[in-house]
Amino acid sequence: MRETLVEWRPVVDGAIADLVPREIDTEYLESFFGEPTYAYDPDALQRALSDPLWDLLDRGGKRWRAVLFLVFIEGFGEDPMAYLPYACIPEILHNGTIIVDDVEDGATKRRGEPALHHIYGRDVALNAGNALYFLPLKILTEDPGNLPAEQRLAAYEMLMDELNRTHLGQGMDICWHNEREVRITPAEYLEMCACKTGCLGRIVARLAAIITDQPERVERAAATYAELTAVAFQIGDDILDVENSLGRAGEFGKEFGNDVREGKKTLLVIHAIEESPPETATRLQEILEAETNTDDEIAEALSIIEGAGSIEYAREHALELAADARTAVDELALDTETTERLYTFTEFVVDRDV
Repeated sequence: MRETLVEWRPVVDGAIADLVPREIDTEYLESFFGEPTYAYDPDALQRALSDPLWDLLDRGGKRWRAVLFLVFIEGFGEDPMAYLPYACIPEILHNGTIIVDDVEDGATKRRGEPALHHIYGRDVALNAGNALYFLPLKILTEDPGNLPAEQRLAAYEMLMDELNRTHLGQGMDICWHNEREVRITPAEYLEMCACKTGCLGRIVARLAAIITDQPERVERAAATYAELTAVAFQIGDDILDVENSLGRAGEFGKEFGNDVREGKKTLLVIHAIEESPPETATRLQEILEAETNTDDEIAEALSIIEGAGSIEYAREHALELAADARTAVDELALDTETTERLYTFTEFVVDRDV
């Protein structure tokens, strides 16, 4: 799957550049947004939209959502290049969510560099992030796949449903982040992941099924696979944050002990608090509650998480989700090559080191 990601990334970036060019001019604005009532300011929109987006995209990112979409398209018997613009939809949405997420979390780094709001300001970052929720809808309006009206309507309705659920997940995460105590259950945490991360995965699969006119059972099985894989990816992300801080993973692009520093209630934290002796659990909670932490305190929290066996617990849970995702793939009855790619991807999201 890594080879597939490397192969398709420049193709996806080229398609995104057609949607949001690196250099914005009046011709683009008029062709994409329509004639101005008075006059556009291309320079302002360059600095407010294109510069932040391409700053973020040029830092890296695997584009796995867009690539997974194209894998599904091919698996459903269609030419991926014919539907390439649609692959931008989940990728643009994802980047919009992380820009806003970094502002809401007060994050300092993203992909190894300062979070966008530290470079461009909170106002520009929030506006750019919010704009990226809506720009992909323009693709459906322009209809590059020449879809029948009922398929375009189904795609619109699906996007509205999934994006609303995405914000349920973010709402839960923010609320838990602001609370002092760790009171949530593993099931509640997984539901948050299913909403916040899983819905973007579901958009990938459902969009591919809708625009290629697959039956409902296929759309449902593909969505199940994508959601399970995305939740496993999120747990893998949580594990990487800890392992990177313990010096056991590759360059992760986030601050040392980022999740602990932000007070995030991850699956590892929930498990560590449940499994540790009361005084140790209380100490972990105190560190998470603090407004600021020293590196020594972050290291202490990581040691508690490691000592409780929470890394192994989380990885095992992610592997179980990945196995369930492979079962969903079997229901799709796709060709052998596509099935193998989808299988491999469930392993990649858990075992990656970046």
